Amino acid sequence: MKKIIIIGGGLAGLITAVKLIDAGIPCTVIEKKSFPFHRVCGEYVSNEAAPFLKNNGLFPVDIDHSNINTLLLSSTQGKSVTIPLAMGGFGISRYAFDDFIYREALRRGVTFMLNTEVSSVQFNEDQFVLKAGHETLVADVVVGAFGKRSRLDVSMQRAFTRHRSPYVGVKYHVRINHQPNVIGLHNFQGGYCGISNIEEGKTNLCYLTHRDQLKRFGNIPQFQEAILWENPYLKNIFNEAEFLFHAPETINEITFETKSVVEDHLLMTGDAAGMITPLCGNGMAMAIHSAKLLSELLIRFVHDHRFTREKLEHSYEEAWRKHFAMRLWRGRHIQRLFGHPWASSFAVSLARGSAPVAKQLVRMTHGENF
Repeated sequence: MKKIIIIGGGLAGLITAVKLIDAGIPCTVIEKKSFPFHRVCGEYVSNEAAPFLKNNGLFPVDIDHSNINTLLLSSTQGKSVTIPLAMGGFGISRYAFDDFIYREALRRGVTFMLNTEVSSVQFNEDQFVLKAGHETLVADVVVGAFGKRSRLDVSMQRAFTRHRSPYVGVKYHVRINHQPNVIGLHNFQGGYCGISNIEEGKTNLCYLTHRDQLKRFGNIPQFQEAILWENPYLKNIFNEAEFLFHAPETINEITFETKSVVEDHLLMTGDAAGMITPLCGNGMAMAIHSAKLLSELLIRFVHDHRFTREKLEHSYEEAWRKHFAMRLWRGRHIQRLFGHPWASSFAVSLARGSAPVAKQLVRMTHGENF
């Protein structure tokens, strides 16, 4: 039996672990925090992931999530349009969803090392050596599920870390009278803000902006009042909402550049393998899908000696390209329609004037049921 270590306890890492343990393959998940905890995330799951979650006992039926079937899109000046989401999705916080899957993974027998950060991974003579906290661990397979950007990316000298990304993500949970079936995507100068209901009567508000914008105003509250409030939708939300965090969750240097799916034999999944632009709203579903693809190949690798490491890596790269490469490319290009007055106004006018085009753009950012 091969020893498998998964670095990172987000959706991709947790679901990979659950699938392995269900196949009788022990694995260890190393996570630098303790559950539950917040992550900067849009907290919307496309229904493309629902069949998989239900078939594997991982759909959060006991959590009061929201059901979403409509997109409200507004320009920087508040011009708006509503677009039906044919596939739809559900809203749930990462705080609740990750913790639910973590507890299910524990129940099924997955081993966890929490409050432990992996500082280095080396591959030599067909095995990995990891530095995890004060321990040195050895593994036959290592899965990288450590999210959008981590210190490990830098220590591994991954190509995308050589160039600083200008994007910053900011997230709040609020209480506000927001339509439960609607996900809002509201533009402001230099960025856009998503808002949708999650569990327990709460609403997630998460936006992406340029770090130079924040530097210009010195702090987040002043930036929000000066820039986000130019959109009347956002001004009303910020004035009427009860903010539930003492301070927002933030993450710097979010990148949408192409990433290597296999890095010195380490198998990347979720955001560590590639991140779709937040406006497409499918990062959580893609993380779940990538975990499904990788875990299926890992099960074959463990049980079939003819399925070599080289075949494993090649098969995973091919599967990733087939399912996600075009979606990521589309997301990067569609993002150009957002975050600027003329571009966001054009996007709203386009959606208003041609419903089929609007629906097609939405469909292009979604995958198929899996």
